[in-house]
Amino acid sequence: MPLSLNTTVDLSRTPIAITDVADYAHLSQQDIDTLAAALDAIRSDIEDSRGARDAAYIRRTIAFQRALDAGARLLIFGSRSRRGWLLGVASLAVAKSIENMEISHNVVHGQWDWMNDPEIHSTTWEWDMAGLSSQWQYSHNYRHHVFANVVGVDDDLGFGIMRVTRDVAWRPRNLMQPFRNALLAVIFEWGIALHGLHSEHERATNAEQRQGHTRALKSKIRRQVIKDYVAIPALNGSRWRRALSANVAANIVRNLWAYTVIFCGHFPDGVATFTPDVIKDESKGEWYLRQMLGSANFTAGRVLAFLSGNLCYQIEHHLFPDLPSNRYAQIARQVRPLCDEYGLPYTTGSLLGQFFQVQRSILKLALPDRVA
Repeated sequence: MPLSLNTTVDLSRTPIAITDVADYAHLSQQDIDTLAAALDAIRSDIEDSRGARDAAYIRRTIAFQRALDAGARLLIFGSRSRRGWLLGVASLAVAKSIENMEISHNVVHGQWDWMNDPEIHSTTWEWDMAGLSSQWQYSHNYRHHVFANVVGVDDDLGFGIMRVTRDVAWRPRNLMQPFRNALLAVIFEWGIALHGLHSEHERATNAEQRQGHTRALKSKIRRQVIKDYVAIPALNGSRWRRALSANVAANIVRNLWAYTVIFCGHFPDGVATFTPDVIKDESKGEWYLRQMLGSANFTAGRVLAFLSGNLCYQIEHHLFPDLPSNRYAQIARQVRPLCDEYGLPYTTGSLLGQFFQVQRSILKLALPDRVA
């Protein structure tokens, strides 16, 4: 049986290795090295085959997203019915979700840096959300992806406000977790913004640096608020209220969708957490194993995969976070047979099933261990 989210993974005893987890104890060091070589070969094949078709994909996606965004705003402005407003909001929410997940998340991961396009590059791209891309890169690309699910190191493990594993001691404040969870889902972009700032403050060496990070985020928030809630409504003239309410609604829908995809990829049953000792002298193969153990997929067709930023392939994303997202389906067709060959779990399920597992675990972990 795969390890449950509610399973305590005790890696504090020596020898410390990912193979101390029961699901992996049958692997020898040679097995781990051979698996790592197979995964490295997958990476090399994708890197060697990247080219014009991939570049066309991301440019076409950006063009489509911008056209959908513009069309949605014209529909919101021009329609006179409530139905037209709702269709405009739905279209705008989809456009914002594509921008957030399939474009910005993946561009800032460096998935398209190989193109050497200064406009589609991790060092220059700024996403259409409250947080700063540069601050998110440290908290997510480094703290989360390098140290995935290591308690006390991976800041994305509960985002500092929730208990998502029994490896974290229960505290009375966890009783408020269901309310924090619901609020985070609605204001997800703001939670991500503050999360990124917190990580930057942690690595700052002095107060001046921390103040600089805070000023930078405040500047980004100011620009975002003016764009969404002042400038765009003002362009709609006497219909400014219609545009303002549409922006608010679309942002909330985008937040709820991003929350759902991220939580279903990280906190359903079958995902484990680790103590910091596990990363001591960790080999490349053991790192690969931790990524596979610490993430989960959900089943999706082409449309749902696209709308999720291809994060329905969260296992593949954690193995290869900087490879183009449009290749994850191809990579998954090679990773899953490797899991079968080496007797490794490949955690996946329906999106709805994963979502309910996550919500159940969040509610249970809000209570003391002796109760839940």
